Amino acid sequence: MQGKFIIKALTAAVISCTSLVSQASISGNSHDGIVAVVNDEIILKSELNQATELVAAEIQKNGGNVTQDQAQTLALDELINEKLQLAIINRAGVVPNDAVINQQLLQIAQSQGVNSLSEFQSKLDAERAGSYAALRANLIQDAAIQALWQNQIQSRVRITDDQIDAFLKSPESARLNQVQYRLLHIRVPYLDNTANEQNRQQAALVAERVKSSLDAGMNLDQAMQNARGNYTPELQGADTGLINVFALPPAIAAEVDKLDIGQTSAPIATSGGIDIVKVVNKQQQNQVIVPEWQASHILARIDDNQSSGIAEQKINAIYQQLQQGADFETLAATYSDDAGSASQRGSLGWVNEGDMVPEFEAVMKNTAQGDFSTPFRSQFGWHILKVNDVRQRDVTELYRRNAAREYLFSRRAPQAQEDWLQELRSSAYIKIYE
Repeated sequence: MQGKFIIKALTAAVISCTSLVSQASISGNSHDGIVAVVNDEIILKSELNQATELVAAEIQKNGGNVTQDQAQTLALDELINEKLQLAIINRAGVVPNDAVINQQLLQIAQSQGVNSLSEFQSKLDAERAGSYAALRANLIQDAAIQALWQNQIQSRVRITDDQIDAFLKSPESARLNQVQYRLLHIRVPYLDNTANEQNRQQAALVAERVKSSLDAGMNLDQAMQNARGNYTPELQGADTGLINVFALPPAIAAEVDKLDIGQTSAPIATSGGIDIVKVVNKQQQNQVIVPEWQASHILARIDDNQSSGIAEQKINAIYQQLQQGADFETLAATYSDDAGSASQRGSLGWVNEGDMVPEFEAVMKNTAQGDFSTPFRSQFGWHILKVNDVRQRDVTELYRRNAAREYLFSRRAPQAQEDWLQELRSSAYIKIYE
C-alpha cells in the first residue's frame, strides 16, 4: 500500500523532524548529564526530557491521561530498548539503501507540495536549521530498526497451514472479507512535536473546517484551501484510490468501517495530527480476480560489455526482422541476452501485475494478445516483448490464506517482540541513575 495512504513515517517526520540522539562528550568525573547507561551507550537527561514530552503528548492525543512520572518511566523504557536495538544494528554494519530513503523523503516533500529534495531541504532548514539532516537520519534509523524487528520476529512467529485452516473455518475469518474504500484523506498536522494544548485546539478547529468543507461537497484541494486559513503547517491530503481496509491504520479503519458512501468521519486524533476521511466509494468483493499475461521477450542487455548505443542498434535490427516476418521465438533463442528466458525461446511464463519492472509492465499491458511491441528500454537494457495469451485468474483462496497468515502474525507479533526485548535486556548491562 505504498504511496496511496499517508504513511506513519511521513506524518511523523513532516511535523517536527524528530531529533536523533547525538553522541555527547561527558566529563570523566561527572555524571550530572547521565540518567542511564546501556552497555556502552549512555542516555542523557536532555534525551529523556524530550522523550518524556513526546510520550505524554502521544498519550494525550489518543485521549489518555498520564502523570509526569509515568511518562518518564515509559520514555526511559523506550530509550533503553532503542539503545539495545541500535547497538545490534551498528555491530552488523547496516548500510542504508539511499534510493529507498530518498523515495521516502520525496513522498514527504510531495505531501507538502514540494517536488524536489533540494527544495524540500531548503524549506525545512529555513524553518529550523539542521532539520533535513535530522529527518534523513531519523528515517534511516527507523528503517534499520524495522528491518531488525522483522528479522527477529518473523523467525519467532511461525504460522502453520493447519492454523490457517482452523482460522478460516472460524467465525473470526469474516474479518477477511474483501472490502475496499476510496477515500479523501486530509490530515491537519500539529504545530510542533510537543503538541501542547494550544496546538491541539488550533488543529481541532482546522479539522472541523475540513469536515464542514468535505460535507459541503468540496474536492480535496478546495477543502484544504478553505479550511487552512492562517494555520501555519501545510495540510496533507490524498485521494487514496481503491485500497483494502487492511491497508489503513487501525484508528482510521475503525472509523471508516462505520461510514456509508458520501459520509465524512468526525476528526480522528492520531500521532501526527488530526485526520478526517470521506468515503467516496466502497466495494465488497466475494472474489479476487487478477489479470495475467503469458509473455516472451528479447533483451539487448546494457552492461560493461555492451553500451546503450550498441544495445539499441542490436534491438532495432531484431525488430526489423520481426517486421519482415521472422519468428519471435527463434530470434529470442538466438539473440536474447537474457540467458534464462532465451533457453525457453523467450518465454517468461505467466506474469502478474507487479512481477516485472514498471517499464516492462506498462508496455505489456498495452500490447495486444498475439502481437509484439516496439523496442523499449528498462534498467536492464532494450526489450521487445510479445504477449502470447491473456487470462483472468481467480486467486480468492490464495488471497484469503495470505490474509489469514498476515492476520494471525499480527496477533502474535507484539508478544514475540516483547519476549525478544526482554531477552535483550536480561543479557545487557543497564544502570539507571536516580
